[in-house]
Amino acid sequence: MLESIKMEIKPEVIIEAIKKMTKEERDSFLEDLLASTSPEYLKSIKEARADYKAGRVKTHQEVFGF
Repeated sequence: MLESIKMEIKPEVIIEAIKKMTKEERDSFLEDLLASTSPEYLKSIKEARADYKAGRVKTHQEVFGF
């Protein structure tokens, strides 16, 4: 049987925890947060991976001209 515990965490506590993270940990956390709250974000990742796999990519120079 699954049980859950509901806890309230103040935003200040979350902010302090994030400030203590390394850049890599912070980037990973933000990506996980976006993924868990945005179906559109997950869809865009799947589409981007499919485009990359199919070779539908452009170089930096092709996009920006420099």
